Formats: sequence, C-alpha cells, structure tokens
Amino acid sequence: MTVEYAALTEDADAGNEEQQRPLAECSIPIPALADAKPKPARVVSLDVFRGLCVFLMMLVDYGGSVFPTIAHSPWNGLHLADFVMPFFLFIAGTALAIVYKKLEDKVDATWKAIVRALKIFLLGVFLQGGYLHGVNSMTYGVDIDKIRWMGVLQRISIAYVITALCEIWLPCERWKSSGFFRRYFRQWCLAFALSLLSIGLLYGLYVPDWEFKVSDPALSPTASNSSYVKVKCDVRGDLGPACNAAGLIDRYILGIDHLYAKPAYQNLKECMKSSDGQIPESSPSWCHASFDPEGLLGSLTATVTCIFGLHFGHVLVQLQDHNDRLFHWSLFSSSSLIMGLFLALVGVPLNKALYTISFSMVTSAAAGFTFCALYLLVDVFGYRSITSVLEWMGIHSLAIFILVTSNIAIIAIQGFYWRVPQNNLVSVQDHNLVTFEFI
Repeated sequence: MTVEYAALTEDADAGNEEQQRPLAECSIPIPALADAKPKPARVVSLDVFRGLCVFLMMLVDYGGSVFPTIAHSPWNGLHLADFVMPFFLFIAGTALAIVYKKLEDKVDATWKAIVRALKIFLLGVFLQGGYLHGVNSMTYGVDIDKIRWMGVLQRISIAYVITALCEIWLPCERWKSSGFFRRYFRQWCLAFALSLLSIGLLYGLYVPDWEFKVSDPALSPTASNSSYVKVKCDVRGDLGPACNAAGLIDRYILGIDHLYAKPAYQNLKECMKSSDGQIPESSPSWCHASFDPEGLLGSLTATVTCIFGLHFGHVLVQLQDHNDRLFHWSLFSSSSLIMGLFLALVGVPLNKALYTISFSMVTSAAAGFTFCALYLLVDVFGYRSITSVLEWMGIHSLAIFILVTSNIAIIAIQGFYWRVPQNNLVSVQDHNLVTFEFI
C-alpha cells in the first residue's frame, strides 16, 4: 500500500525549505549541487492520511477477529475494514498529481511508472502469495501451483500504473486554462469507460456451472481424501458469492488454486463457520471454494478510485487558496457520495469483494471528506502536533506495512517467552482476546 511503493510512500522523500537552506548559504560553490532543484515542501495532511490508513489497517487486522463489526463485511455492506483499500488508492492518485506536476520526459516517466508498478506487484506476491506462513509457523515457502497472484499491493500496482499512464499521456495542454474538467476530460472518459466495462461484465457475463477440487476428509469419501464439488449457477448478472462474474474471470484467467483460500464470505450465516474456522459439510458447496477479493474485475473500479484521488491532487497543485481547494474537494466528494448512494438504492450493492461502482463512489467520497478534514486540521489550522504519530507512520508506511503483513514484528515479540515457548506475550494476548470474545 504505497506511493513510492503505491499509496504508502510516493512523496515520502519530498524535502522542505529548511533542508535546502544550508546549500544556498554555502560560500564555496559545489558544481554537483549548485544546479540541484529544491524539492517541494511536503503535504503534511497527505502523510497524516497515509498514517491513518496504516493505523486502521493494523486495527482491523488484529482487532477484527475480536470485534467482527470492524472486520471486512462478509459480502454486501460496509464495515470499517472496507475503507482501508479505497483510502490507499485515493492517496496513490493524489500523490501522482504531485509527482507529475512538472513532466519533462513522458517516455522516461512511463518506463519508471511501469518498473515501479512491477516492483509493487512482486512485493505483494512475496508478502501475500503464501510464501510466509504466519505467526503460528516459523516455516516459509509456497507451492507454485497454489501461489496467490493477486492481493492488496498487486491491486494497488494495477491501479497505480493505469492512473500514472493516464496522468502522463492524457491531459490536454492546449486546454490548460479551461478548467479542471476540460483539461482532464480524457481522464474522466477513461474512468467512465472503466466503470461501464466493469458494470457490463458484472451484469452481462454468463456464469455456467463450475466445480473445484477439495481435500477435506469430511467432504471427500475417496481414499485420497480428494474430490470435485460442483457449484450450480447457469445465470447471468448474479452478484452473490457463488455465481458472480468476478469469480468466473479469476477462475478462468488465474486459476482457482491461485485465489484467496479464506474469503470473507465464509463468515456468512449460510456457511455456518465454527469458532475454530471449520465449515461443516452441510454448508453450500461454494462456502468451501476460494475467491479473491482483490481480483481482476474489481481492479477496474479500483482504478476509478485512484483517478478520483488524482483529481484531488490536481486541485492541490493548481489552486493555492485553501477555501478554493476545500470547495472543489467538498463539491466533488458530495457529488460522488450522492451518485454512489443512488446506485445502491437502485440495486447496485455496496460490495468490497466485487468492488462495485457504488462501493467505489461511496468510499471515494469518504476518502475525500476525510482528506478535507485532515487538510483543514493540519495544513490550514496547523494542529500538527496532535497528528505527529500518524504523520510519522505515514512517512514510514511501507516499512510498517511490510512488518505487519509479514508478521515479522509479531514473530520477533513471540521469540521472548517465560520458561516454555507457549508462555510468550503474543500467545497470552491471544488467549485473553479469545476469552474476552466469548464472555
């Protein structure tokens, strides 16, 4: 989740005027530095927003099992955890407008954007592809036949590179003085086209019956404890967990063995998931199937969220007055919220797993309002001290993300125990949380 590795750190290396001043006052000219351009001042509220996202990510990751209301919604609906991904995508888009404020070589910028996106994608595969086995196992390694190709950073990398190319090649310079909408008309056309393509595939793609292989002894009577389970669909436009077009596309292109093995929809009542994570044989067959909430189809509308953030960056770069910036941001966020809620009312559900267009618009609006509030608090009124921790987390967000996702920090703490390995701080805390959950 970055903007020098996605939404996490793109402008994290930006300097400030205080750091540039000693070079200007030096009496001995240094040729290597004399022509260096001072880096732009940081947008503190963007750092704070990024830090807030990292904090929310840790909160829902470690607290979601105890408080299900903040974990991801099993299917339709919005929980706190569902806002984290859109917020990161929004930040990625906003930072891109700052990075490409002055673009000199489009071909070079294109190459760098592609290389950066590839690095983000590969980092995501390493962290979330199954190579690391979590806090309960000190082993590592993954079967290539079952590696998970998509994930959080992978989706951000896709949205990032499309939005970056959009910002590099699509603005019309001859309409530079004609206002935001006309100058970036092509970008809005792309966002509209991505939305239409997503809706068309989600509602128009025919989903036939499909089957998958299971290795659960309770479900497989054969000696090898392996058999195929069939899911009946034969529908078009179904947005349920079993027969949606997003799952069809991922199964066809990526392969079902390369999808997320524990999707949030297993927490639906129909699946009757037990407290120890087991799903009974009597549950619907699709409850046992893999499904990727960061799949290919949802990446289209995820890119729309990133382009939404890009517009906020354009306002930030091109308008200098605080009131003008807040007016444009508030107007755009309100419009997006109204359209998203309207789509939800007419039948397009708010669904993070499918990343429906209504979900994209509502969460983008939420990101916009949150950024407005932080900008007003930090950059306008100057209350920087009360958000200093979040600012620090935002600056070091990539490192924190790696530590959290890889569980390195938890494993390191778990290594200190009292007399026996089971008496460590992590195990004691987990026991207390489970006890609290069942009180």
